[in-house]
Amino acid sequence: MMVLCGLLFMFFACPIVRSQEKAAPVPKSPFTIDLWEKGLPNSNGMEAQGYDDAKYNFKPCITVYLPKATRPAKAVVVCPGGGYANLAMNHEGHDWAPFFNNLGIAVVVLKYRMPNGNHEVPFSDACEAIRLTKAHAREWNIDPDMVGIMGSSAGGHLASTVATHAPKELRPAFQILFYPVITMNKEETHIGSRLNLLGENPTEEMEKSYSNELQVDSSTPRAFIALSDDDRGVKPVNSVKYYLALQQQDIPAALYIYPSGGHGWGIRESFKYHIEMLMELRSWLGTF
Repeated sequence: MMVLCGLLFMFFACPIVRSQEKAAPVPKSPFTIDLWEKGLPNSNGMEAQGYDDAKYNFKPCITVYLPKATRPAKAVVVCPGGGYANLAMNHEGHDWAPFFNNLGIAVVVLKYRMPNGNHEVPFSDACEAIRLTKAHAREWNIDPDMVGIMGSSAGGHLASTVATHAPKELRPAFQILFYPVITMNKEETHIGSRLNLLGENPTEEMEKSYSNELQVDSSTPRAFIALSDDDRGVKPVNSVKYYLALQQQDIPAALYIYPSGGHGWGIRESFKYHIEMLMELRSWLGTF
């Protein structure tokens, strides 16, 4: 009889143990995940040198900040700027986490590889960040249909490239762009970003493909765009052209141009319109 009871216990108890093993606990937030654990899909020729942030040879990864939420939350993949040569990981990346988490929004800060001659590299890293976020949506208590993307400066170019070029299953639900590089035409682009992404002599087709104001269609997501009128780093016409392209497709878009502030303020409190900008972004995020 004791043997029979023991067998019955094992029969019913073992599935419970297996079930517990499958449901791995979510790591304590924030946590970092490498993007390409099974191998890189492309190369910028720098990997063999060994990843080293000090040399701008970034190992592609995401750092995830989860809010305390009872229902599935929005999430935003954050692409810091740096002219496709460096990354402003703090004031255009990690420092944004408390603001969004306090709104119940998950933050996924992307550390992406520099192109270094291969324009596909940053785009593939950003798409993989969205794919990973969606793949872990249930585990991280995220709504997979409400994963957006955000970028500043050249990171804004990357974010808007994903918003206009990514396949349907990876197209973000919304985009947040701060003083973004949008166009690649010589007269209006940020020359350093153009050079670092496309090289010295890109073809006309390549220039057009990465001029994102020309790539907007009905599937491009809604947008929040903010910049300063006196920006001398990235000309305001970049944002204006993108906004008008969205309007022509009847895509909801909000454009905020502050009187001053220059370029690259991110979430720094030294930006004169810091509080107004956060209030307007908070309000916009509540519209959908």
